[in-house]
Amino acid sequence: MFKHMWRVALALAALPSLAAAQSSGNYVVIAANDLGMHCMQNDYSQFMLLPPYNTLRAIVIRRGGEPSIAGSNVTVNFEIPGNTHSTDKTNFWNYAPQLFGGPLAPDMGLKGFGLSGAMRRDSARRDFVAEGIPVTPMDDDGTENAYALATVTVKSGNSVVAKTQAVVPVSWEISCNLCHTSEGETVGTNILKAHDRIHGTHLVQQQPVMCASCHSDNALGAPGNPGIESLSGAMHTGHASRMGAVNLANECYACHPGIRTTCQRDVHAARGMDCKACHTSMAAVGSASRRPWIDLPRCGSCHNVPGHDYEQTGTLYRNSVGHSGVACYACHGSPHAIGPAMTQADNAQATRLQGHSGVVNTCTVCHTSTPGESFFHRRGD
Repeated sequence: MFKHMWRVALALAALPSLAAAQSSGNYVVIAANDLGMHCMQNDYSQFMLLPPYNTLRAIVIRRGGEPSIAGSNVTVNFEIPGNTHSTDKTNFWNYAPQLFGGPLAPDMGLKGFGLSGAMRRDSARRDFVAEGIPVTPMDDDGTENAYALATVTVKSGNSVVAKTQAVVPVSWEISCNLCHTSEGETVGTNILKAHDRIHGTHLVQQQPVMCASCHSDNALGAPGNPGIESLSGAMHTGHASRMGAVNLANECYACHPGIRTTCQRDVHAARGMDCKACHTSMAAVGSASRRPWIDLPRCGSCHNVPGHDYEQTGTLYRNSVGHSGVACYACHGSPHAIGPAMTQADNAQATRLQGHSGVVNTCTVCHTSTPGESFFHRRGD
């Protein structure tokens, strides 16, 4: 733990000062992961539940008395110092041809992004995105690190005008071995045999198996087969009645992502709220009436300050915009890591921007002077 904290401090110290970047170019960039914690496996030889797949977004703002969201006049690049290659850390690329019908280039993710490069401008969202980054929770020196810091750099022409750092969280600690154990066989074999026994399939003979080839998965855009339960529905419904056997204080952590890596590490967790405070129960998450990755908890279900706006109708928090069209994540952070978070790495960006962690609520981060009127958390303000 202390080694990881030292590494974070060293990375922060190496980043050029934000003040210098602002004064030279009058831009600010704020980045965030889309989920707060991505899960993957460290072995794909038998089945694939979750591939290496991390998504980073960044919004660039031209500072001023009336700031504006920057777009085509800037370019945005990302890199993950200390975590620059993945192919030698997992066997995912070895089995990609069988799983996806064709090979993947080394260190290349499913959406064409690697571990560094240019982020794509999303004109609809008015921000920049790198989708499906194939980062693993292992730094290049072999250190386990679930909260690697990506550096995001903004250029106007050839000049660097803004930089930031944001966590690209990932864990492969999914603890299937808490239940799926049998002497003389692997955890994967135990799982596939159980599926064959219960559902009359022949997965043991079809390895490696991509679970989303039969079960629909909105996260991967996989349609699945008609009449078969979604992957999320099957996983949560199938395990809901069995989780008492693992004897965990938070049964969700058997899978999301494990019993050591902290998924929910935000201000809600700091105040004693657990997964069920928002997600209700494992059975509710697996309900056939729920659309996985689409029907998720909403901020406005609990937060109801009169006059405030929250997510747009039919839009998730991670896709919503607030103050003058600025993405909600820019001020509040990633889902499951809403500021102030319980981890130093997740608080690093807000602290760098304004001198303290938590919600980015210092007006002069974007405004060149503090506005005279109050801010009421409305999209039109």
